[in-house]
Amino acid sequence: MNRYSGSSTRLIVFYLPQFHPIPENDAWWGKGFTEWTNVAKSTPRFSGHHQPQIPADLGFCDLRLQETRQAQADLAREHGISGFCYYHYWFNGKMLLERPFNEVLTSGAPDFPFCLCWANENWTRAWDGLDREVLAAQDYANYDHLAHLAWLERAFADRRYIRIDGRPLFLIYRAEQIPRLKEIVREWQAAAREYGYPGIYLCAVKNMQFDLSWQEAQALGIDALVDFQPNPRDVAEANRTGHFSWAEKVLRWLGRLVNPGMRGVYRYRYEKIVSFSRQKPQHEERVFPCVFPSWDNSSRRRTNVTVIQNDDANLYGQWLADSLKRTTAFPEGERIVFINAWNEWAEGCHLEPDHRNGRNFLNATKETVALAKAGNSRK
Repeated sequence: MNRYSGSSTRLIVFYLPQFHPIPENDAWWGKGFTEWTNVAKSTPRFSGHHQPQIPADLGFCDLRLQETRQAQADLAREHGISGFCYYHYWFNGKMLLERPFNEVLTSGAPDFPFCLCWANENWTRAWDGLDREVLAAQDYANYDHLAHLAWLERAFADRRYIRIDGRPLFLIYRAEQIPRLKEIVREWQAAAREYGYPGIYLCAVKNMQFDLSWQEAQALGIDALVDFQPNPRDVAEANRTGHFSWAEKVLRWLGRLVNPGMRGVYRYRYEKIVSFSRQKPQHEERVFPCVFPSWDNSSRRRTNVTVIQNDDANLYGQWLADSLKRTTAFPEGERIVFINAWNEWAEGCHLEPDHRNGRNFLNATKETVALAKAGNSRK
């Protein structure tokens, strides 16, 4: 076995706070709507399609309950997860889906590390296919970044908040969309020092819309990038050659004629994405790897559906092991791998157990972390 030291690398998992009703979702989607509404009504689009995905250990949980949040943290800790990265929805002082994290903050429970990712996108009716109908918009013209930081400091001050060399770790999902970002970052850093921190460790999430180079990101004051997956660009490139044989293409075409549910469904091979990701060159720049167990947003969408179905936890574990190894070139405090996601059920992207795969992906996570601590790589 190849030996390497991955013992100090932290695994941080993205966490969706959607699973509880809020007045806005009641108005937009109907009384009592949560993501479980989409998950429960999902149906298979093709033979062998893993839908619906039904939660196992934690059931159709309600994130307003402290017992649920504690059970999630216990399960994560038991399987080698270092912390949750909660999505944070801020619209110039208006917050959405804030209750679960606010209660984590005010109650002090669960005693489990966390950080925040500002999901600074417009909310649209994308689930209905109406992407241009905006439900809640980001208004950068009137964005008060210092008021935002004042709220964030409440979280930064918590002893559970994940820090790098004393600097709170804060992610921005669409950094490239923020006007005057360099000026905002400079003023954030100055304000953070006034609050008593050495600064903020800022990460920009690198996805399909992110067009900034590492050098451009650094010039803006960004400390690191997160190679968020699945990235549609990587998915397309990984599956570009040899995605389907001629015979498979004919069968897919015939399948769409016979099964209308297959129209607008784009299937990709997980193993090709893993292979493509593992062949990426090693970067000295701070680009934190990101892996995912599977992906399937068919429960959210009627068309333009992406399915990257994977039931092989060992393949996921190999990708995770490679990602852990990549971080060993970074300074000790900056060895981080992100996982997408803890509970993105409506995107078929979750470590939480379901009835088909159980704890397989959690167990693969635990085993991979244990091998890394022992100085061994996964085969």
